[in-house]
Amino acid sequence: MWKQWLIGLVMVAVAAGAAVTYRSMESEKATQSGRERPASVVNTRTPERDTVRDVVKAVGNLKALNAVELTTEVSGRAVALNLETGRRVEQGDVLLRLDDRQARADLEVIEAQLADARRKFERAQRLRSNNSISQSQVDELRTAVDVANAQRQSARVRLENHRIEAPFAGVVGLSDISIGAYVTAGTAITTLDTTERMELNFAIPERFLGQVGLGQQVNGTSPAFPDTRFAGELAELGTRINELSRTLPVRALIDNPDGKLRPGQFMSATLTLRERQALVIPEQAVMVRGDEKYVFVAEDGIARRMSVVLGSRMPGLVEVAEGLTLEDAVIVTGQDRLSSGDRIRVVDEDNAIPDNRFAKSTES
Repeated sequence: MWKQWLIGLVMVAVAAGAAVTYRSMESEKATQSGRERPASVVNTRTPERDTVRDVVKAVGNLKALNAVELTTEVSGRAVALNLETGRRVEQGDVLLRLDDRQARADLEVIEAQLADARRKFERAQRLRSNNSISQSQVDELRTAVDVANAQRQSARVRLENHRIEAPFAGVVGLSDISIGAYVTAGTAITTLDTTERMELNFAIPERFLGQVGLGQQVNGTSPAFPDTRFAGELAELGTRINELSRTLPVRALIDNPDGKLRPGQFMSATLTLRERQALVIPEQAVMVRGDEKYVFVAEDGIARRMSVVLGSRMPGLVEVAEGLTLEDAVIVTGQDRLSSGDRIRVVDEDNAIPDNRFAKSTES
């Protein structure tokens, strides 16, 4: 009998212990429920279709389309100048004239000698028709006329060399020549550059060789004018790949209507290889972990992690080649604190994304 009482007593003790454990677990669950993490506040944007450009960035130097350093070919005193720095001149404009009085006098003497030689030759031809003079004398006089003609041509060149004319339309550079200064032959008087369009020389990596073609769009930026973009096009392709850098030298023509750009200036170039329509999202939405790139999308109040394949980049935007659709609500703020499956609360804020579309791009 006492054994039955003992067994009953043990069963009562076990039941009491189970009841205490159950109440403890319920209490713990209630505590955890009270401490459950609140929903994260996020902003979302849906992907958009936009024009995406595959580009190559490089740096290069500007050259004038035509450039020359003008020098004198004869000595003389400067009597007329048209060398105002920065002034635009047309082809054939006289930039410098030296005292040419002696050269003109020399030309007049030679022209008089030529006229005399011609008269003698014509008289000899008449006399030869009557056999009054030998053929050898006629030939000597013909030679004298030819020599006088050559001397006249030489004198004209010497006279013309006292004037320096613009060989092409362009902008005049610096000059140290003054009226009355004596200038010796070979003296540099100024430079002349054609600057309405500028040559931009740069190089592109060999791997893009199959995508490069004449006429492709080139945009240039200069540290001197950080808010200005200069447009142009690819004009020439090199014929050899540089064996050390594995690049192809190319040349673009850049428009310079306001004359801001100068020869020798440094410039960053962006060559557009092709344009296409693609899916783009704000660049700030993309997260990176090792080699994986991913974003979070909002689905019924839950954050879901989605791996993506990225393409070209633009200021503030990035192309998504794979992983998203136009209907996905991409989380653009607060995603750095999220894990897949977390509860979220989506709010609308127009200023959640800074407007970077026209921000300056960095050199690659």
